[in-house]
Amino acid sequence: VDTGPWIFGKKVMLPAGVIQRVDLDAETVFVDRTKDEIKNSPEFDEDIYQSDEYRSRLGSYYYSEPGDRI
Repeated sequence: VDTGPWIFGKKVMLPAGVIQRVDLDAETVFVDRTKDEIKNSPEFDEDIYQSDEYRSRLGSYYYSEPGDRI
């Protein structure tokens, strides 16, 4: 997800569990997180996004324990 303009924004990865629904006609994805939660999430790094360390950090940010929400 791109969080804003190229100067101020960044790219972040959202776990599938935060997606509520997708409106294909409007090309809109609805999530159960606030804009601030998404903007403050770990930045997407194309070089390490498949690593266990990155996925662990991402999971820790979005879930305090498995199945929990922040």
